[in-house]
Amino acid sequence: MKIEYIDGELIKKLFMGAAASLEKNKQSINDLNVFPVPDGDTGTNMSLTVQSAVKQIKSLNSNNINDIAKAMSNGTLMGARGNSGVILSQLFRGFANGLKNKNKLDTKIIANAFKLGSNTAYKAVMKPIEGTILTIARECSEKALEVSNYETDIIVFLEKVIKHGEIILKKTPEMLDVLKKAGVVDAGGKGLLIILKGALEALTGGENHFFEDIDDIENEMKIVDDHDLEDITFGYCTEFIINNTDANVDDIRNELLKAGDSLLVVGSDSIIKVHVHTNNPGDVLMKALAYGELIDIKIDNMRYQHRSKVISDETANEIIETSQKKYGFITVAMGDGIKNVFKDLNADYVITGGQTMNPSTEDILKAVNQITAENIIILPNNSNIVLAANQAKELSDKNIYVVPTKTIPQGISALLVFDEDLDIDHNVNEMNSIIEDVKTGEVTFAVRDTEINNKKINKDDIMGICDGEILSVGNDINEVSFELIKNTVTDENELITIFYGEDIKEEKANQLAEKLEEELKDFDITIIYGGQPLYYYIFSIE
Repeated sequence: MKIEYIDGELIKKLFMGAAASLEKNKQSINDLNVFPVPDGDTGTNMSLTVQSAVKQIKSLNSNNINDIAKAMSNGTLMGARGNSGVILSQLFRGFANGLKNKNKLDTKIIANAFKLGSNTAYKAVMKPIEGTILTIARECSEKALEVSNYETDIIVFLEKVIKHGEIILKKTPEMLDVLKKAGVVDAGGKGLLIILKGALEALTGGENHFFEDIDDIENEMKIVDDHDLEDITFGYCTEFIINNTDANVDDIRNELLKAGDSLLVVGSDSIIKVHVHTNNPGDVLMKALAYGELIDIKIDNMRYQHRSKVISDETANEIIETSQKKYGFITVAMGDGIKNVFKDLNADYVITGGQTMNPSTEDILKAVNQITAENIIILPNNSNIVLAANQAKELSDKNIYVVPTKTIPQGISALLVFDEDLDIDHNVNEMNSIIEDVKTGEVTFAVRDTEINNKKINKDDIMGICDGEILSVGNDINEVSFELIKNTVTDENELITIFYGEDIKEEKANQLAEKLEEELKDFDITIIYGGQPLYYYIFSIE
């Protein structure tokens, strides 16, 4: 069988095959986590990012290549989770640009689209690191350009590109020392090759992969609006996409401002996403129809949902301001205690997320929409959420600043140093400065056997980690924690805050604090219930 051209219908099939392959193999990608900690989520993030585009493509009533490319690009852009998901969304964004105004695709067009994808992703990352998904994307695109000069059969073309990608993937440990020490290849790079293999399988007549339960998959990470029944002024959560439109985002936003609240209008490449709480969804849809065709329409009765199911505060803390203030804050955290700390520090919106649960670009945009403030500051509190926060910033027309906090202690310290009487630039500079002075200790368990920095670690061992370095390993939680702190503090430090997790009793946390007080007599030690999962303790050391 020889295939020299791909039309729109076949592109859909290939994309669905790629998405199915990624979903099927996401755990094997997660297992490539460099550290043996219970937060390897690269595969999950990549899959959920692609699922967002699958949902848009399934709703298309068109086999036009431009329409499909836009759905790929916008779906992954809005659904992007984690650094791997954001980079993947940029790969699809560039790839989609390479398909513009094309009626059918040959190897040359596909190769150029691959290269545009790689270039777009590299530009989106401030400091590109070789040995990652970026390297695999670049190498595959360069090989694609080479092969397209002589090969017209798309099946053979993809086989050669994938084979080259696999060779480069095996070399990633030589490019990146952390991969070599952990004895793994790059997870994101493997995920990208799995996507290409899934597309090839669909092209060659492999199993037809179409998700009928896509909503269930998306719900793994869905953020739910949290309301008390008496607070629900507008009862219908209405979401849809305006497709094939030349409309201005501001015009649509102004048209719908009086329709309700919680209005979110964002657009990219002739597709505009709308979210609004209203009492008359029909009226909203009629107004939107004036700007283009509507797809992916979803209407939820929030009052009915509230009566039928008590919605917990597991997903978000939402405070809707009725008048504009100077500053608003969005932060990301897990654990009731830690979320309450951020609320006490005047965070307007706490998105539940962090390890194993990275919010998407759209989730962050929804949080932005809840705040009426002149300036909005986002604290991601996780290195794997920073890119999604920055992507949300680029998509929003609000004045947003991302302070790249990578841990919970950094986020708390950033809020503590904030001074409402100072201007935004001064505050952001102070917040960026203070997070460099905060040490973060974490105690968790190993999910696999490994050896890092000459430390032999067995599955289920307790590990003490400080700013990404494993400093203590053992079988007793408090003993490992005590050793971690001793190996972390210096004469310049004087404060230790202990956030104990959901699996630690207060009595046990007090025992650790007492032992630390005996050893470190000049330190102020504070105990706070964090309630965080997976991590027995989180320590802030200043």
